[in-house]
Amino acid sequence: MSWAIWITGLPGSGKTTIAHRVHDMLLNAGMKVKVLELDEIRRFITPEPSYSEEERGIVYAALVYMAKLMVTECEMPVIMDATANRRRYRDRARESIPDFAEVYVKCSLETCMERESTRSAVHAPPGIYRKAREGGAPVPGVNVPYEEPLRPEVVVDTERMSVEECAERIIGFLRDRGWWVEPARST
Repeated sequence: MSWAIWITGLPGSGKTTIAHRVHDMLLNAGMKVKVLELDEIRRFITPEPSYSEEERGIVYAALVYMAKLMVTECEMPVIMDATANRRRYRDRARESIPDFAEVYVKCSLETCMERESTRSAVHAPPGIYRKAREGGAPVPGVNVPYEEPLRPEVVVDTERMSVEECAERIIGFLRDRGWWVEPARST
């Protein structure tokens, strides 16, 4: 079964950590799955990003297209890890990918700002909230809008739930939807 889930939320909410934990859990259970981390992909598409509305539109369209190809042609399940501050970006994925779900990582802006100031993300640009406060970076939730999902299939609250609990909720959704069946264990 091939599907795509889009893990969305503010920068620093925990999207990448959760995406990689879900990936590892599925991989350890014998399921191949690919994480498409937008911060990593963006480095190839826009090596010197401006984060303008136009550029965001192009980058998110490319992400959706990559996910669609992997799901529909390669039959590879995909976890999309991207803020996607506008609903229209995520809606495009929902319209393009037959088995698609949205996971909303709920977290207050204050907590996201605190986490981001100390995180050592591999691909995410550092210090974005500080740069936004100084007027040098358009950051969702600060000086550009972040449109929360209206009807996400899964909601996890990283201020109240551990990474493990968030990942388990997503795995539970995949099981309930029939998108993942744990392989039988040999005795």
